Amino acid sequence: MMTGTATTSCISCPLVECPGLRDSGAERRREIQTFKQGEIALERGGQVLTQGTKSTEIYTVLSGVLIRFRLMEDGQRQIINFLFPGDLIGLQSMLDEPMTHGVEALTPARLCVFPRDRFLNFVGRNPQLGYDIIWLAAKEESALEEHLVALGQRNARERIAYLALFLLKRAEGTCLAGSDHRVELSVTQGQVADMLGLSLVHTNRSMQSLRRDGLVRWSLNAIEIPDPEEVSRFVRYDPSLSAPRPFL
Repeated sequence: MMTGTATTSCISCPLVECPGLRDSGAERRREIQTFKQGEIALERGGQVLTQGTKSTEIYTVLSGVLIRFRLMEDGQRQIINFLFPGDLIGLQSMLDEPMTHGVEALTPARLCVFPRDRFLNFVGRNPQLGYDIIWLAAKEESALEEHLVALGQRNARERIAYLALFLLKRAEGTCLAGSDHRVELSVTQGQVADMLGLSLVHTNRSMQSLRRDGLVRWSLNAIEIPDPEEVSRFVRYDPSLSAPRPFL
């Protein structure tokens, strides 16, 4: 992990151009600039939060994709969710509690850094920001509910197609994918299997079946969905998960 002074001005934040993120306005961005402590850069595999430890900082993803995961007692890892530009990292640390999960970069990433010990005062001076944080926490809960539904009620093909669509929608909304319904993202079959509670063999077979049916093309370096509307109907995707999000 590399730490440095801020190189991206909040006033001209590139995330305001992303269709899936809701700009709070220039005045709010100027306020955030006074609170921002700096930025850090992560290589793929770099970890920003460690399970069981406390963090003195809170982060916003400026670029890249990360995973939130839980380490199990037997050493295995359960991926809980994926984090995209605009997502808040480390909110749990605001409560001064040890992290119940770790966060690791799935791609090279850059994060904006904010001091935890000044966070409550900053929110107190900016009540709308407090509302936005509650909104983000509620959306995170909704996303986790959908992931649980995928585990409990969808078959293997539906689980994988749902995850592919979720990742594509988030990528499109955060300027990581264009209009070709394709996102360059390296998610291994082992990671998919771990997140969705499937064996590696079942995951591979289901991916091949989805490819043959023209629903999802999931390769080592990219995810492509030729007809997102068809896949959305296939997995009964909740469109509210793709509503524009506020960001810090």
